[in-house]
Amino acid sequence: QVQLVESGGGLVQPGESLKLSCVVSESIFEIGVMGWYRQAPGSERELVAKISTGHLTDYADSVRGRFIISRDSAKNAIYLRMRNLQVEDTAVYYCNKFPAWDYWGQGTQVTVSS
Repeated sequence: QVQLVESGGGLVQPGESLKLSCVVSESIFEIGVMGWYRQAPGSERELVAKISTGHLTDYADSVRGRFIISRDSAKNAIYLRMRNLQVEDTAVYYCNKFPAWDYWGQGTQVTVSS
């Protein structure tokens, strides 16, 4: 199965920024639409943003205008630049294709706290 390795999470204060990275073991060009998902404690996993091979993007209403998803097919990587982070953005963030496979990487923890 495809390996998904997320990184870049951390503990930040409200209003700060982070950039997440995800390296994929196979060609993301061949895979197609890729996405970032997150799962907060006690909540179901949700789609945060997705990006097509043509770099068309879409975002959840809660992050639109604050998060930017990008992809680099040469590196088989996708990224999520997050700015003006809020406490409610606290979650484990995962990358996957869209729609997602039924397996996931380890994710990267993002904690926003003052």
